[in-house]
Amino acid sequence: MAKLLILNKPFQVLSQFTTDADKQTLADYIPDNKVYPAGRLDFDSEGLLLLTDNGQLQAKISDPRYKLTKTYWVQVEGEATQEHCDQLCCGVELKDGPAAALSAKLLPAPQLWDRNPPIRVRQSIPDSWIEITIAEGRNRQVRRMTAAVNLPTLRLVRTQVGDWGLDGLQPGEYRQLEVPSAQQSRKLQSGRKSRPKPFRKPG
Repeated sequence: MAKLLILNKPFQVLSQFTTDADKQTLADYIPDNKVYPAGRLDFDSEGLLLLTDNGQLQAKISDPRYKLTKTYWVQVEGEATQEHCDQLCCGVELKDGPAAALSAKLLPAPQLWDRNPPIRVRQSIPDSWIEITIAEGRNRQVRRMTAAVNLPTLRLVRTQVGDWGLDGLQPGEYRQLEVPSAQQSRKLQSGRKSRPKPFRKPG
């Protein structure tokens, strides 16, 4: 039986427990020091981060060989079109090689928590949202992919990893699961992907 924590990592929180200058870390939100991140989420990205106390499960979630899908809601600068989505799925050239999304589609502005600080707003340039699913995890990959199609990322929220989703967790909140060994394999090998539930602001 493995312990698995599903955390909604807030903006500008390091995906580690050790301190780095005056930056917030996972220790500010998770009291359990016997779990560790399965994969990473950038300091300036938000959303789903998995943590576990099981080394085998951690490796299976983070190892690119298992091609676990990751879904992001991406707010970009500019008017995203279906053509942009098609480009992302066909593949773009990055400095460390080509990269392609498994799926990319236009997304109505989702109901999300307020980000602090908020994104920069330029009145002369519109912004829009895309849902992107990838099976890789290269450094800042989604941001670099949207930049490659001339849509700089303003906000990046990971909503799903494999079959695990945020399901309404607010920033800094987490839920704990106990994952049996048989279920670990089934979830990691499953091709199913459920739609994340809408986020609703508290109150």
